[in-house]
Order: sequence, then structure tokens, then C-alpha cells
Amino acid sequence: MAKAVGGGGTPALRAAAQAGIEHRVHTYEHDPAAASYGLEAAGRLGVDPQRVFKTLVSTVDGVGLAVAVVPVASTLDLRSLARALGGKRAAMATAADAERATGYVVGGISPLGQRRRLPTVLDGSAGDFDTIFVSGGRRGLELELAPADLLALTGGRLAAVARG
Repeated sequence: MAKAVGGGGTPALRAAAQAGIEHRVHTYEHDPAAASYGLEAAGRLGVDPQRVFKTLVSTVDGVGLAVAVVPVASTLDLRSLARALGGKRAAMATAADAERATGYVVGGISPLGQRRRLPTVLDGSAGDFDTIFVSGGRRGLELELAPADLLALTGGRLAAVARG
């Protein structure tokens, strides 16, 4: 995989470029009527939906806001997320709270380059792939990188937090 050059674009792309990690940037024409941003990305890019991950912001008791990165074809297991972060309960954050904390709009929230670094958990299924796709910071922009690089850049941990 070629290393993308330049630090322009979204905060996510700048974070990847500044870290010097191997990554690829993929773009597609986003359809505003798409029911699922992640499944749209997988379909438009011709990638197995198990390799395309969505970024979800939750509130975990005792932790506050946290990020879960799970395959787009799966759902987040809130109880497993809470356990992975040492809490008892978790709930989805409101869209407004997620956007305010990350600096991104819903459907384009990236685990990288967030306004405020939040505790991050990447679903264990990511380890099945050499590279995965995550939002590049806007709808129609995907960033392909190694799961280990994503964990290193976010300070995240790997845990089984997806269902389905």
C-alpha cells in the first residue's frame, strides 16, 4: 500500500499523514438519500462490508463519551463496550454530542483527528484483515489502513463489541 502524501484535507487525513502511516484514501459520490452511510461506502467502493467500519459515539458510565469502531453490517453491543472500558452501562450519544466532541458530522465521523481524543474500542473482527476502511472525516471519503495503525493513532484497544 502506498503512503499517501500531503497533510491537506480533513483532520483525519492530516492525522494519518502526519503520523507517517501507510494508508490509502478512497472517495466516492455520496448519495444523500442513502439509508446507511457505511453500507453505501462498501457498495460504492466494491469492498466486503466486514472490512468497512463505522465510528459510533457512546456514553459509558464512569468514562463519559467513548468511540466504538464496528463493521458497518453489524450493530454495537453496548454492554460489551461498557465492559471493555470498565463501565457497567453504555448508551448511544446524541448526534449533537457526538458532533460537538469529534468535530465531524454524523455519517462522516472518523476515529482519527477528532476534536477531543475519546477512549476508543475497535471490534476484534478488524484483526481478520490486513487493512480496514474507516471514515476519512466526511461522507464519501474513506481511509484504508492497518488495524494496528488505527489502534496506535487512537490509543485504542481491541475487543469484541459488535453483534451480527
